[in-house]
Amino acid sequence: MPKHTTITEDNIGQLVDTFYARIRTDPVLGPVFENKIAPDAWPKHLATMKRFWSSVMLTSGAYSGNPVGVHRGVPGLERPMFAHWLTLFGQTADSLFDPEPAAAFATKAKRIAFSLELAVFHRLGGPPDGLPLRQAS
Repeated sequence: MPKHTTITEDNIGQLVDTFYARIRTDPVLGPVFENKIAPDAWPKHLATMKRFWSSVMLTSGAYSGNPVGVHRGVPGLERPMFAHWLTLFGQTADSLFDPEPAAAFATKAKRIAFSLELAVFHRLGGPPDGLPLRQAS
């Protein structure tokens, strides 16, 4: 099947459906999603993700929500999972899109993941991310 050369609502939907089908069977991320999203809630989650990516990639304004608040409430979510999520997302975009639109998705996904990771895991008053807190001498 030829890869998509442009980004449209329809192929955003295909990306979201394909990606989350992979997520649900992934040994690292699957259990986190399974614990947070009930089986009958997946259609609603997928529709939300399609609106989110439409807003991100097509500036459609279709999404309104609080991704930081949602991710802060996910039991079992750990910081290294963001890198794994990005890898799976990039692989999925690469499998469905030509290099230019796949790269556009990857660039946006990296920015979003970095922002979410920082918002969810960094604590005000703590050391800068990745640096140990210095001991007073």
